[in-house]
Amino acid sequence: DIIPQPLLDQYLSMTDPARAQTVDTEIAKHCAYSLPGVALTLGRQNWHCLKDTYETLASDVQWKVRRTLAFSIHELAVILGDQLTAADLVPIFNGFLKDLDEVRIGVLKHLYDFLKLLHADKRREYLYQLQEFVVTDNSRNWRFRYELAEQLILILELYNPNDVYDYLRHIALTLCSDKVSEVRWISFKLVGAILQKFYANSANALGLNFINELVVRFRHCSKWVGRQAFAFICQVG
Repeated sequence: DIIPQPLLDQYLSMTDPARAQTVDTEIAKHCAYSLPGVALTLGRQNWHCLKDTYETLASDVQWKVRRTLAFSIHELAVILGDQLTAADLVPIFNGFLKDLDEVRIGVLKHLYDFLKLLHADKRREYLYQLQEFVVTDNSRNWRFRYELAEQLILILELYNPNDVYDYLRHIALTLCSDKVSEVRWISFKLVGAILQKFYANSANALGLNFINELVVRFRHCSKWVGRQAFAFICQVG
């Protein structure tokens, strides 16, 4: 009743490889780009009409198709709600996390937006995987690490101080020693945000431990760049 059946059938047929060869090689990408809009129009109650098409596109051999879906998966999660997201989108999301950097950047740019939609227990599973974002296919892709630091500043609110100390602290320290100055500077803000998180939640012992670690690692660093990092961290704090 929402969309004429022939029109929906025409849209769903866009993933047919034969159409890509005879009509338009970019047709699957166009289909992926418009999928959140189609899902919004149909409503979550009709998601079953699109589920197979979405899964087909998510495993398309063209990385541009997968990249398009990766950039919009957080929008689709809002449309579908937490139950359908956990059942049908989380497995796709997990696949994108292990994909090429060109695809991973899509989920990274909206990592906070996606994680905040998950239940706390499901969200906590990703603490173990955030470390993987530090490693990229190309080490010169410093914007990837910059984006990670920016997202982590937002993500801090989603986890308790102990989880931040056990998992996110290590990533922050690694990024503070990055070879690229832009990445280091945004990471100093991340460190400041972590300290604020500890003290705002009365986790004073964790805050003191972290400060001591910063003093040892940067204040007493034999290289000037480390001591400079400590000065910037103090300025942010």
